Amino acid sequence: MVNTALSWTAGVSPARTPAVQEIARVLSQVPDPEIPALSIIDLGIVREVHGDRVIITPTYSGCPATLYIEQSIRGALNDAGLAHVRIETTLSPPWTSDWISDEGREKLRAYGIAPPPKGAANASLRNDTHAQCPRCGSMNTAEISRFGSTPCKALWRCNACAEPFDRFKCH
Repeated sequence: MVNTALSWTAGVSPARTPAVQEIARVLSQVPDPEIPALSIIDLGIVREVHGDRVIITPTYSGCPATLYIEQSIRGALNDAGLAHVRIETTLSPPWTSDWISDEGREKLRAYGIAPPPKGAANASLRNDTHAQCPRCGSMNTAEISRFGSTPCKALWRCNACAEPFDRFKCH
């Protein structure tokens, strides 16, 4: 399902039936385990929603949170009386940071994480461009370490306000 109503960017849109809308509503309440300010829909992990199945793609093939995300989805679906809905994981095409919704990018920024700019995945896998500081808005920033608090983030520092922050890696 193309997430037009929910700002999704991935997937193919089946009919927006009441069943699909209810499943999407339930999934919009499932937080990402590493960034709880975002739902799995905000992050673009949910690729497609059908009346009988949900297709997800982890942010990268080795994501240690994938099993937990699947368990969280299963729990939320079961709690909503949707135990019949299957969960499928696909790695192709691979997830891209371009699938993060606009609302998700704002939630990242508010949470203190610099979101990747749209289209950055196509231009660079290395985060070559300066990140905007999520605290003061300065572009005078520098990467401190390719490795941040989770595998999908890098550690950056703002030279204007001197605050460290995570930047979501582009890919």
